[in-house]
Amino acid sequence: MKLAYWMYAGPAHIGTLRVASSFKKVHAIMHAPLGDDYFNVMRSMLERDRDFTPVTASVVDRHVLARGSQEKVVENIIRKDREEKPDLVILTPTCTSSILQEDLQNFVNRASIETESDVLLADVNHYRVNELQASDRTLEQIVTFYMDKAQSENNVAKIKTIKPSVNILGSVSLGFHNQHDISEMKRLFQDLDIQINQIIPENASVEDLKKLPSAWFNFVPYRETGLMTARYLEQQFSMPYIDITPMGIVQTANCIRSIQELLNKLGTTVDYEKYIDEQTRFISQSAWFSRSIDCQNLTGKKAIVFGDATHAAAMTKILHQEMGIHVAWCGTYCKYDEEWFKGQVQEFCDEVIISDDHGLIGDLIAKTEPSAIFGTQMERHIGKRLNIPCGVISSPVHIQNFPLSYRPFLGYEGTNQIADLVYNSFTLGMEDHLLEIFGGHDTTEALSVGISADDSISWSSEAQKELSKIPGFVRGKVKRNTEKFARDRSKNLITLEVMYEAKEKVSS
Repeated sequence: MKLAYWMYAGPAHIGTLRVASSFKKVHAIMHAPLGDDYFNVMRSMLERDRDFTPVTASVVDRHVLARGSQEKVVENIIRKDREEKPDLVILTPTCTSSILQEDLQNFVNRASIETESDVLLADVNHYRVNELQASDRTLEQIVTFYMDKAQSENNVAKIKTIKPSVNILGSVSLGFHNQHDISEMKRLFQDLDIQINQIIPENASVEDLKKLPSAWFNFVPYRETGLMTARYLEQQFSMPYIDITPMGIVQTANCIRSIQELLNKLGTTVDYEKYIDEQTRFISQSAWFSRSIDCQNLTGKKAIVFGDATHAAAMTKILHQEMGIHVAWCGTYCKYDEEWFKGQVQEFCDEVIISDDHGLIGDLIAKTEPSAIFGTQMERHIGKRLNIPCGVISSPVHIQNFPLSYRPFLGYEGTNQIADLVYNSFTLGMEDHLLEIFGGHDTTEALSVGISADDSISWSSEAQKELSKIPGFVRGKVKRNTEKFARDRSKNLITLEVMYEAKEKVSS
């Protein structure tokens, strides 16, 4: 654990709540102090859900600290079982309950005696895992629980469907463009004449989990949630899975070819090459755009990529392979997935960064001075401070990245959305010069601070005026070079003379 005022991935109980609230007729109870129930408001706002979030906080207050939590937690579980009549109540521990060293499993066992619904304790260690790891583990735990239950009752649907079919694993609430991506995946599998067997946990019933083995294979669009479940089903029921994220023209084609190869091995005969060709040439505008003069203007431009492992890896490949953009470095905050991430991206960028320290990432961006950033909401804030445009491609995000309009990132429609995002994220042509000429609210002012600014260096009014005359798209670089020049020579005040000396030094 560490004290932080901003994190890329939240605490473990948020991951558990995201999975639990995605299922139908599942109610989550978290044992936490008042204030930790912000998840309810966050989900209602971002998902724009008309129903109440099925999460209850069993509040740790002074009475609990004095008498213990068992009575209150058990009462809350029983009360919600009678009021909501869920199929499953899942109790999630929090950092607070861990610090208090409470025996939550005993609470669950006691409550189970009096409830009609199943009661489960989320098996996550809040000191060792984050939100993403917890969501992956919680989904696997729920699936395992109900598969074991169905097997004990000899009620598992093991007979395969007549037509090729698929389970989509890992569609959870508060995912980045998740609802749109799943809609695009439904369309893709329909085009490939593959039947959708189950989509979990998106509005799925836990009672239907016993039907998972009847699908021909499993599909995991995001590594962050669903991969553990796919591996469990492969181990227990010999179900193969595909985990290639269909993001971008190249990776979408690779994903479809992997599905084709798998289905042919399973005894059917399919050929999707014609479909890939038609979609690439006539449906997706991204392939055409990558050959246009507009995209050629991007060739050689420098960008950086940062986000979760799935989206950062896919975006790096798109920029390098499909658009000819130079990726100076790419990185992820998913430190637990470092080996996979490096294997995916190291040939497509100059350097790979694995870190969950947003301060370090900000300093690296300032040092790199890219033409554009592709990252999370935090990189968007950093870009604003440095006057560098940013396209958001990964969680964590703000409400503007939960659009009402249809904006998938996966599949062939996703390629169009990504092409628009990339092109509109770069400052092109005469844009900066026009802003300087005509002014307006977008006029670029001289940056007075940077991510790693040195407060000991100040600028004279004449130097500031001269700096403001420099075109905006290079002003930040000139400012940082001048400050570095002054710092190296122990000068605390930058005057016109210092500016000219720095210019001569850099030019020589």
